[in-house]
Amino acid sequence: MGAPMASLILKAGYPVLVSTRSAESRRRLVEQGARAAASVADCAHGADLVFSSLPDDDALRKVALGPEGALANARRGAIFLETSTVSAEVSAEVGREAERRDVAYLRAPISGNAASAQLGQVTVLVSGPEAAWNAARPVLEAFSQAQVYLGPAEEARYMKLVANAIVINTAQGMAEALALGRKAGLDWDLMLDTLAQSTIASPWLKAKARLLKPRDFTPTMTARLILKDIDLMLAAARANAVPMPLTALTRAAMQDLIATGRGEEDYMATVKLSEERSGLRTDET
Repeated sequence: MGAPMASLILKAGYPVLVSTRSAESRRRLVEQGARAAASVADCAHGADLVFSSLPDDDALRKVALGPEGALANARRGAIFLETSTVSAEVSAEVGREAERRDVAYLRAPISGNAASAQLGQVTVLVSGPEAAWNAARPVLEAFSQAQVYLGPAEEARYMKLVANAIVINTAQGMAEALALGRKAGLDWDLMLDTLAQSTIASPWLKAKARLLKPRDFTPTMTARLILKDIDLMLAAARANAVPMPLTALTRAAMQDLIATGRGEEDYMATVKLSEERSGLRTDET
């Protein structure tokens, strides 16, 4: 997600200094006009706005905290804008360190995937100091179709979990329903076309239907990565005394997907598990 966002920021005319573990992403961004930083510390030093896009809590701690981290090397008054899907607890830990160092910390998880990020069609969910939000918004507009300010603290972290919980539970429900349709003899393409024109159609469903028609399970988000998000949802549910039995069942389905060797496929590969359990072949429709 970070590379396509950086690319669009460059296209909007902003200077970009990039630090990434991916040599290929670094090469492409440098070809587009970015400068390569030697380290996270080098990237943060002197910048007005520091972005991070990371896979999990541990990565955020490593990049944000410590003597070589972004916060220790950001100038006073800079904005640290963090776009990952991480726990509210780790995010709050980063927030305390940012406040101690007089760095404005914006929690800004992204609603979308790598494909929509390349097109600038993601939504940025933002919480943190409102003055920093107002200052950073023009840059956010360079790579997103919508930006929503949710409050002064960890509201954006919870909003991302709410959105992802609806997505992943809908995916599991869709997988089971499609297996039922196939078993009952419905034509695969016609079934998906009908769903895309029905009252339950949404941009997400239409996008998934287009990929499901040719049985394309190239990951927009892998089953393994979405399992991490589900664990964040369930941990937040426990902390807030909210029962989420459906999400717990969906977690079991994602774990099954990983156990059957499909952890690096798109999470919609749960369709194939539902088909197998129904006695259907997954290599034909």
